[in-house]
Amino acid sequence: MQSVKVGYSVLFTLISKHNYSSSGHFRALTCIHGTISSACGPHPMSTTAQPVVIRIPRHMQEQVENVKQVRGKNKVNTIKAGKLLIKSKNPELNQSAGYTLGKFEQPHLSSKGWKHNKSFGDYFTVNNTQSTPPFVTEIQDEEGDKLKEKSKPITFHNLHLCPDLVEALGKDNITRPTTVQLQTIPKLLKGYNILCAAETGSGKTLSYLLPVIHKLQAEKAADSESIETRPRTRSVIIVPSRELADQVSAVARTLCGPFRLMVKTVGGGRGVGNIKLAFTKGPPDVLVATPGALVKALRRRYLDLGELSFMVVDEADTMFDPSFSGMLESILAQTRVACDPSETRGPGPTRKAQLVVVGATFPGGVGEVLSQVTDLGSMVTIKSKNLHFLMPHVKQTFLKVRGADKLLELHQALKAAEQDKAGVLVFCNRASTVNWLGYSLEDMGLRHVRLQGEMPASLRAGIFYSFQKGQVDVLICTDIASRGLDTQRVRLVVNYDFPESHTDYIHRAGRVGRAGSVEDGEVLSFVTHPWDVELVQKIETAARRRTSLPGMESAIRKPEPKAAEEEEEEEEGLPY
Repeated sequence: MQSVKVGYSVLFTLISKHNYSSSGHFRALTCIHGTISSACGPHPMSTTAQPVVIRIPRHMQEQVENVKQVRGKNKVNTIKAGKLLIKSKNPELNQSAGYTLGKFEQPHLSSKGWKHNKSFGDYFTVNNTQSTPPFVTEIQDEEGDKLKEKSKPITFHNLHLCPDLVEALGKDNITRPTTVQLQTIPKLLKGYNILCAAETGSGKTLSYLLPVIHKLQAEKAADSESIETRPRTRSVIIVPSRELADQVSAVARTLCGPFRLMVKTVGGGRGVGNIKLAFTKGPPDVLVATPGALVKALRRRYLDLGELSFMVVDEADTMFDPSFSGMLESILAQTRVACDPSETRGPGPTRKAQLVVVGATFPGGVGEVLSQVTDLGSMVTIKSKNLHFLMPHVKQTFLKVRGADKLLELHQALKAAEQDKAGVLVFCNRASTVNWLGYSLEDMGLRHVRLQGEMPASLRAGIFYSFQKGQVDVLICTDIASRGLDTQRVRLVVNYDFPESHTDYIHRAGRVGRAGSVEDGEVLSFVTHPWDVELVQKIETAARRRTSLPGMESAIRKPEPKAAEEEEEEEEGLPY
């Protein structure tokens, strides 16, 4: 009976709301009304027509609102007045620079759904939110503390470097140190072993070259007064590629000129004769070498690492990679590394070497290797605040594009850059892709040069130098050009092949917006494969949350004690 009453009330409400002019409809509704009336008996509503109010419980209203929010009908507005941090093809997915995601708030990604075939042509841009690089914005003292705004800017004179060295820097218009240089130089001058990890382009090369040359000229002056002292190689700088070795050597020669310190370079792929030639005029004060060439020099006893004052490992994430780690371990094993700053002082025979490890990302196996040659507790770790973050002063665009359309998109980007006469780096994952892309651009009439690791040493020599000097504006290369090379004239980096890891992306993007660059530059990445999309989504999430990229090392991991293996060795040595 209750159900009949409810039906009666609803029916009467419909009759009262709608004005049925059709006699047929009215007769049908009247018949139904009569039937219900006869079944239910007399009802007050039959004589007086009043609207029926249906009340919904509050808990049901809350459930409906929650469902609406889950379905995205009431999205949180991420747009505020001011500059955009994320600009998407879909304006609803934009995010302003002034908006901060909540701790448990899930970001709405522009790259969501990019694994679908219909997503080709979609894009989003991470805009630059700063006009200057973060490593030159803050003024700090020697201990890394911020100075007051009224304080005078710190120059290299404040770091107690040799006046002739500061004068040599002034000739290249380098007067103010970067943040990483402010933190690293004083520690090296005091004799500490250093592990320095800072973003690309922050001036890490000068951060170790300046204190090394400063201390070498002081040691040479002291050793010249001693009759028994003989010439020796005082410092070794290990780098992963010949191009980087030539670049570091060029900077070192400029700084060593006033002190008559000899700088030599040995690189792989040039034969033993070239290695021997570096030592014909006596042991160099500064030797810049690749790992393979240095191992060959050690086998032929051209130098003795036990007499070093400095051992520098540059681009550490590459040097501690399995492809180089074996050679690096054997090199460090022949070096007398100091465990305390006091061991770096004193006469030549008793003096031990300072160890400097430098890189833009923390290598995973650095702790296992370094623990074999020195005390990890004695190493000073200098880590940038922006380590493993996307650079806030570089615009970065991600474009979902078909593999067949990448060449056309690249052609348009290069034509736009050609009008500005800007330097362009085009990165590929394979040497074969570099060669194929070079032939394709030749057919299009675009002038360029190519650089990849499978080229003979005679061809590679001078290619990057011609690009640096502006003789050609486009360089197509593999990741061999992404580590440490100075590219101040580059204003556009194109990832023709999306990098295979976050580390590779950081190094490639770091070719623009470097210290001393005139403009910040831009990065354009082509996203094609599903595995590319997974990396892009992690990069976009880090950009929206303003966090570091996931899966990157942020500290030195000390090796775990191998107690079980030691017990087994002791048991094997016991007599039975």
